[in-house]
Amino acid sequence: MAVKERVGLVVSDKMDKTVVVAIENRSSHPKYGKIVVRTKRYKVHDENNDCHVGDRVRIQETRPLSRTKRWTVIDILNNKAQA
Repeated sequence: MAVKERVGLVVSDKMDKTVVVAIENRSSHPKYGKIVVRTKRYKVHDENNDCHVGDRVRIQETRPLSRTKRWTVIDILNNKAQA
C-alpha cells in the first residue's frame, strides 16, 4: 500500500506539537475551463515544534494520533524563520 504524502503551507502553529497545514488543489472546471483553487486544512503532528507559520512542509499520513490528527511532518522544505 502506498503511503500518502502531501506538500503544503503551515497556516497555524499555536498548538503544542500540532500545526495546521493548508493544501491547495488546483483543478480545471469541467464545463467552464477556469482554474478553481480548493484548499483543505490538515492538523499535523510536529513533535519538536520546529514548524512555524509560512513554512512549506511535506506531510505523511499516519495512524490516528488524536480525534482530528492523522498526519505527521516528514520534513521542512522551505523555512521562513531562517530566511
